[in-house]
Formats: sequence, structure tokens, C-alpha cells
Amino acid sequence: MGLLGLNSLLSPRLFAAESKGVVNPLHHPAKAKRVIFLYQAGGPSHLETFDFKPKLRSMDGQGMPDSFTKGQQIAQLQGKELKCFGPQYDFKTFGKSQQRICELFPHIGSVADDVCVIRSMMGEQINHDPAHTLMNTGSIITGRPSMGSWVLYGLGSEAEDLPGFVVLLSSGRGGQNQPIAARQWSAGLLPSKFQGVKFNSAGDPVLYIHNPPGMSAKLQHDSIGAINALNKIENAAVQDPEIATRVAQYEMAFKMQSSVPGLMDMSKEPQSMLDLYGAGHPGDGSFASNCLLARRLAEKGVRFIQLYHRDWDHHTGLKTNVALKAEEVDRATAALITDLKQRGMLDDTLIVWGGEFGRTPMSQSGDGRDHHIKGFSFLVAGGGVKRGISYGATDELGYAAEENPVAVADFHATMLHLLGIDHKRLAVKFQGLDARLTGIAGNVIRDILA
Repeated sequence: MGLLGLNSLLSPRLFAAESKGVVNPLHHPAKAKRVIFLYQAGGPSHLETFDFKPKLRSMDGQGMPDSFTKGQQIAQLQGKELKCFGPQYDFKTFGKSQQRICELFPHIGSVADDVCVIRSMMGEQINHDPAHTLMNTGSIITGRPSMGSWVLYGLGSEAEDLPGFVVLLSSGRGGQNQPIAARQWSAGLLPSKFQGVKFNSAGDPVLYIHNPPGMSAKLQHDSIGAINALNKIENAAVQDPEIATRVAQYEMAFKMQSSVPGLMDMSKEPQSMLDLYGAGHPGDGSFASNCLLARRLAEKGVRFIQLYHRDWDHHTGLKTNVALKAEEVDRATAALITDLKQRGMLDDTLIVWGGEFGRTPMSQSGDGRDHHIKGFSFLVAGGGVKRGISYGATDELGYAAEENPVAVADFHATMLHLLGIDHKRLAVKFQGLDARLTGIAGNVIRDILA
């Protein structure tokens, strides 16, 4: 057992089969190998990003028609006078595809011909935490696996010395810095080895990545070998998947002590690349630095990379605050798409930009927007998605998705489809039922597939 453990550390390719997922072979040919989800936490307003509504602008300050809102679920505007709140910025057309995008996002506009804008997303949960849980796990019931965990469970990882599912957090100016719970990247009812690993965006990316004084690499290697040998003996006796996870994580942690410092070393990135992303100080914890790191993680074979960028909750001061958020994400988002395209990686990398819900067409406090689930926007690129198109639409006031509505389960089903997975067949038995990311719902959005 000790020799097996040593060989797995020194020659990981000898044990490559262990990194394969349960969907082997794939259910159908895959277009994407990996996912980078640029998660804009807090609920970005579709009306100041990707969904221009001139009719709403012309009705600014007027009462919202009852025909739109009567009997509808509203978060903090329930029982209050509802007034239309027009788009706070102009929209421009970009590229040969003539995509209409808010003027605050000229860099994303520059890659308009490479993206698909879904303007008819719909949610089910009107408050942040359950909405995050739904978007990440497909259920409002806590304890279900996150989408990254499902992908890793299904496909395994191509990374030899890094986790297959990595999470990065950033925040900035212009909103409420709400917490993001670790259960959003939990493995839930799956073995815990499939959970996301959060890297720190500043300082040491992983705690205790360096050996303490007096602990040499050889001594640590010997210690891990001895511990894992005992763990494997115990696992042979009781067949506990958490023991197998512990063995794998000890070995992964040892590998990461060598791989992570090199991953985080941006000194070999040319200045032109740092300028492209707007990463003035790599490793500073900014969204721009995390986007650059996401590309490096993708190159290393990490299967699912999720960047949470917070502060999009704009109940007040929306016009000022959304401009601040645009400054933080516009350049870096476009840079990631451009960079991957130049490296020939965009075709097999699915990029997603969006949050847990959108914002109301009605004003809150006179200069903000409330939470909104009836219609909002996502941006997707690469990984087998048609380029330079818009899909779906909300009504003339941006209140509800009325053309080709897309539920969260539909989005999840489409993501898995692009990865070569039939969402109905990726399941585990739990309490006598088949648990799936999409539950008993979900249809692949075939009109956006290339």
C-alpha cells in the first residue's frame, strides 16, 4: 500500500482512471470540456446591462400598470406604490451581430460577435440566499450538490495536481458586500471529494500551503504515506467513502504545495496580458486578477471554475453603483473571452456571466431596484454555443420573460448537454429517489447550440 501511494504521487498518470467521472463514456459528443462561471452575486440589473427597454424609459416615473404586477411576488416593494424606473444608461449596438448592450460595457460589446445573450432567464426564489441555492444546486433544499460538484462527479478532472472544482471570491465598490455561503459549492449528498475548493484571492491561495519550520518535504511525504496507509486499511474494513476522500485529499494537498505557488506566480505573464485584463496588481483579489487566474486554472485542466463577484445588490443609488461594478467586470470579462479565443480554448470552454436574479423595472427608494425573478439576462460564450445571437425576450417593460423563457433547470440541462452529459441520466440514489441537478425538470435550449 505504501508503494502504491508513493507511485500515485510520483506517477499520477498511472492512476489516471481514478480521475474519470461516472459518465464514461460520455452520453453524447461534448462541445465543452470545462466551465468558467462568472457569477455576479447580488442580482445585476438586466435593464442596465443587456436588456434595453425604451418603453420603460418613456414611462419613467409613471405608475406601473397593474396588469404586469397584480398578484405577483415582489420582495421589498410588496404593498407599496409601484412606479416605473427607466433605464439609467443608453444602449449601443456592437459588432456585425448588432447586439444591443449597455454603454457601460464597451469591452463586452467588443466581443459581441462571440457571445450569446439570453434575455429570458427566470428564477423561483425572490431572496438572495435561496436564489443562490437554486442557481447553484438546482434546488432550494440545502444539502444538494452544487453544479460544479455534479460536473466533477460526472466527468472527473483533467488536473493532476489541482482540485477539479475551484472557487474564487472578489468584491469591490458600489453595493452591499453580502456573504456567500460555502454550501453554494458543497458536494452535498455526493462524496465530499467533489466539493469546490475555495482559493483565497489575495495572499496565500490556500491556507498552510507552506511547510511549518522543521518540516521538510521528505518528512511530510513520509508522514502522508503512513497516514494514508492506515486510512486505506481502515477503508478496506469499513468501505466508508469519506475515508477514500480523506486519502485523496491528503495526496492532493501534497501535490498542491508544489503546483499552487507556480500557478499564482504571475511574473511570467507579459505586461500586455495584464493590461488586457486590467489586472494592475495580480493577486490583489480583484475580479480582473481572478479572471486571469481562471484562464491559468483552465489551462491546468480544472473542470469547473467559479468566480463570485459581489456587491450587485442595488436597492439604492443604482445609477452610480452599477457604473462602479461595470468598471470592475467589463474589461476582464471581455479579456477572458479574447484570451481563450487566441489560445484556441474558447471552443471547448463554456463561459457564463450572470447572477441569481435580476432587478425590478419599478423603482425602490426613488433611485434603486428591488429583487426580480420574472425575467433577467445571462451572457454565455464558447463551448458549443452559437455566437453573436440574442435569445428570448422580456415584455416591453422588462418585467417578465415572454419569448422563449429559460428556467434555471433549462440552463443546467443545457450546460450538462454541452459537456456531453444527459441531465436525466446523471443521478444518484438518495432516500429512495434519483437525485439530479435538474430534479424532474429541465429542457436543453437547442436553439442556442452551435
